[in-house]
Amino acid sequence: MKTKLFILVLALQSVWLLGTVFTQERALRVGQIILLETQPVDPRDLLRGDYVRLNYKISDVPREKFFAPPLTFDVSPGTKVFVAVAPAGTNQFYEVARASTERFAPAANEVVLRGTASQSWRNRAGSVHVEYGLEQYFVAEGTGNPRGKLTVLAAVTQSGRANIKEVFVDGKPYAEAMKAEAR
Repeated sequence: MKTKLFILVLALQSVWLLGTVFTQERALRVGQIILLETQPVDPRDLLRGDYVRLNYKISDVPREKFFAPPLTFDVSPGTKVFVAVAPAGTNQFYEVARASTERFAPAANEVVLRGTASQSWRNRAGSVHVEYGLEQYFVAEGTGNPRGKLTVLAAVTQSGRANIKEVFVDGKPYAEAMKAEAR
């Protein structure tokens, strides 16, 4: 009986782990790819290792971009926020087109990201700070302090969940740029 229970628990853990990996990999493979402009904020955490904390231009959503319903109140931290981003100009970076606290269908050139309103010391007046789950990028030890312009290639699923596909420093993949910087 104990052996069967042990095997069942082990099988359930394996199924959960494989399901999580499959979900993440599928999102990266089939998600719509967008390019985001960012800048590093904090490069390291002693307990979790080296990472780059990213702050995006799309993280501070101006209140006037909220359309359904229009914002007449402050959005409390933890509220789900849906943000449509679209390519801006010729630089291929996506910027905020419109936002809502309710799910909505994107226009032809838009991608909808699902995020959570949060409180931030960097928050600009007249805007809502939104976190998309793209704010941390873990890197190899000793490479958490990049110099140069950072951009992020993200994959966005139909549900609006975004995953970092690649981070670039001055147009080069992160790992490659950090190796070149170390020389």
